[in-house]
Amino acid sequence: MPVKFNADEVFQIAEQIERNGMKFYRKAADSASDKNTRQMLLEMAEMEAGHLTTFEHMRRYLTSREKVATVFDPDNKATHYLQTMADAHGSEGKKSPTQELTGSESIEEILKIALNAEKDSVIYYFGLRAFVPPRAGRDKIEAIINEEINHITTLNKMLASVQKK
Repeated sequence: MPVKFNADEVFQIAEQIERNGMKFYRKAADSASDKNTRQMLLEMAEMEAGHLTTFEHMRRYLTSREKVATVFDPDNKATHYLQTMADAHGSEGKKSPTQELTGSESIEEILKIALNAEKDSVIYYFGLRAFVPPRAGRDKIEAIINEEINHITTLNKMLASVQKK
């Protein structure tokens, strides 16, 4: 049986993804030896913080009907599944990007992990758009998707410059 979630639950996942992103970029910045790389990673963390604030705001304005559960979940399995998805950054069975960092990664490895996480976010947010009516801020979701795509572009450029060295 396919699992269905309501808009409130979907926003909760998005919020956790952004928390994971902030944590990842801050931890990665702590590992960066280059000042410019460190600054860029901290800026990415701040952008993720902005996304978190947007999702929290949007979730507060959901109607009670949009918050109603769409599945009967007597054993709370859907909630656990949602938390697992969020902790896995939207990918079932995958570790959170922050959990992947040991502190001994090269900047190239950090950038590759970040790229995969950003790609997963874009995929999740494309799906999220379907849950958000235009009056509730679908345009904000699209703006976040565009920012995440810009993150991918920035990370790709950084990766290319690191790989040239």
